[in-house]
Amino acid sequence: MSEALNELASYLAERRGDDIVSSELRFGELTLVTTPESVISLLTFLRDDAQCQFVNFTDICGVDWPSRVRRFDVVYHLLSPRQNMRIRIKLELGEGETVASATSVFPGADWFEREAYDMYGILFTGHPDLRRILTDYGFDGHPLRKDFPTTGFVEVRYDDEVKRVVYEPVQLKQEFRNFDFLSPWESADYVLPGDEKASE
Repeated sequence: MSEALNELASYLAERRGDDIVSSELRFGELTLVTTPESVISLLTFLRDDAQCQFVNFTDICGVDWPSRVRRFDVVYHLLSPRQNMRIRIKLELGEGETVASATSVFPGADWFEREAYDMYGILFTGHPDLRRILTDYGFDGHPLRKDFPTTGFVEVRYDDEVKRVVYEPVQLKQEFRNFDFLSPWESADYVLPGDEKASE
């Protein structure tokens, strides 16, 4: 398989070298790095070219690198049933920057791009309906960003008294506990519930 992927990488470098920043073969998969300006032409070529035929659009996902200048990776996964190969296309995107929607090439990219927008805040220009898909309508922030608080900002629940969904500030119902990570039978310096009976 790696020989076929090496041949594919050489072929793509020859045919679409201007669209490809770099390519890498690791763990039996080919990854192409491109730019936001070139991603649509590269995806179109991979779908339409007779040697490639990556007609199955599998996924779009985001990756957050908050310490990097161009914070996000946008990653596309494609499958070629004819060639029995998978390929990954990756590009870097800064916060507030946009990338063209892949829905013109792969209509199935619609909900994947909505998810990347909802979870990371990645903006896809030309998308037919770019709105949240997993979080609530009034949700504030993007929950898969690494700087998003683990408790969130608000709690959403259905209130049976008012017969509607209510939004409340997050309240932690249990105090944080101090764990010593030692065996309670050997060196705990506190009495566990029920242990007081053992001394009688």
